Amino acid sequence: MNEDVFNTSLRRFLKKVGITSQREIEIAVREAIADGRLKGHEKLPAKMVLTVGGVSLTHEIMDEIELG
Repeated sequence: MNEDVFNTSLRRFLKKVGITSQREIEIAVREAIADGRLKGHEKLPAKMVLTVGGVSLTHEIMDEIELG
């Protein structure tokens, strides 16, 4: 295994996950506030599930996202 190639590829994947996830969450929250489903001060439960094929990896992260 080439450690440099692996590290670069992994970082690129994680950056894409972070950027796209943040964008999707921001859009969903803003729409929910505009529609009146949220007031803007809630704490939202959040869960991210990461799976990687070929190595049987499943990793879950649970936390809260505070709006205000």
